[in-house]
Amino acid sequence: MLSVFSSLYAGNLMYYSSILKAEKVTIDLFENFHKQSFRNRCSIASPNGILNLIIPINRKSKSIIKEVKIDDSQNWRKIHWKSLESSYRSSPYFEFYEDQFHSIFFKQNCNYLFEFNQLIFQEVLKALKVEIKVTFTDSYIQKNNTIHDFRTLIHPKIQLDNQLKELKYHQVFQEKQKFIPNLSVLDLLFNEGPLARQLLLQ
Repeated sequence: MLSVFSSLYAGNLMYYSSILKAEKVTIDLFENFHKQSFRNRCSIASPNGILNLIIPINRKSKSIIKEVKIDDSQNWRKIHWKSLESSYRSSPYFEFYEDQFHSIFFKQNCNYLFEFNQLIFQEVLKALKVEIKVTFTDSYIQKNNTIHDFRTLIHPKIQLDNQLKELKYHQVFQEKQKFIPNLSVLDLLFNEGPLARQLLLQ
């Protein structure tokens, strides 16, 4: 069965766990952009708790995700990378993946949000050592009984299922703050490295 996903910025563990377990994956480029969603936001564990990194965008009302442009008038790339550095520099695997992700933030010339998201997505799959054939929609797919629709399921306001609540691993600041579930997949990669795939599939 086909599973339909949104284009997310360094998607969370629910996103990648669902993608790794799906039979067929397609990303909807024709859905409307939703504010306060993970499409241009990811959550990481900072020294002060959860930190939301938000990509500024230029958009008209009811823009489809394929047409949403990044607002590079703001220095968000440097800010986001500095936040990742300060949060994960002491993690076991940050240096192992650092060059690949740094290149995406500073050397790739992406004007559109979905392009940037897709570069992160491909680098994450490479780091997880999985090969998944991903297709993109050429029109909006209506909800129906023949697809698994994750577009509204993976959202900041949707509660985790029990399986993901039990997915725990060591986080950098765990000694002074409680474990934070379902953060960006970058948190899992920088902390667990090669074990990340196994944890997402358990």
